[in-house]
Amino acid sequence: MKKKSNTTPHPTISQVKIIEERNNFPISWLNKQGFCEYGIYLENVKGIEIKPTKSMLEGTKVHATLETNFREDAEPTTFDEMLETSKTGEILSRELPVMSKQHGIRGFIDEVWMTPDEFVIIDDKPGTRAYSSSINQVFGYCLAFKEMIPEKRRIVASLRQRGTENIYWASYFDEKAEKDIINLINRMHRLLEGEIEFKATDNPNKCRSCRFNTICERKMDF
Repeated sequence: MKKKSNTTPHPTISQVKIIEERNNFPISWLNKQGFCEYGIYLENVKGIEIKPTKSMLEGTKVHATLETNFREDAEPTTFDEMLETSKTGEILSRELPVMSKQHGIRGFIDEVWMTPDEFVIIDDKPGTRAYSSSINQVFGYCLAFKEMIPEKRRIVASLRQRGTENIYWASYFDEKAEKDIINLINRMHRLLEGEIEFKATDNPNKCRSCRFNTICERKMDF
């Protein structure tokens, strides 16, 4: 007899899954939230469909190319085997799936360096400016990754310029970072539960570049 799945799509919010009776959302939303969380409401709650931007398409293309190149030389292995190997040597993984059932988040880490001393979690971004929203996203990956490992090696959060080897921002995932990102994740869950309202940005520059600006009733005048 086939075991019944404990994962189901959310009935009204796209990209949200219900895993073990808890909402679970993509970690990339922590980046979107920092830009304008009302955009998440428009796209995933109201279901408004907007074509992806040129930057989004370029990012998808670069990710796909890097993943294809990586797989050409990579050796198949399990997550547990990677952890064991990294205790005595260095190992690299790309597009590593991570999930936290406890905090209700999931995603794919662009790249992870595993060494005997630490884990370096890398998220690729266009440009070289460490926006708080980008930092929130990579901290979300760190939190989910931490839940998956049975040890306490240091975890380093890093942002890298897309298509290069330039890591332009890095920070240890310490107690403060963990506390701050958990607070933000909890806010996201309250939004999804309808306990609080999604807020629109008060930055007109963000409205100007937002792909929802032609239909958003809360956009700033510019």
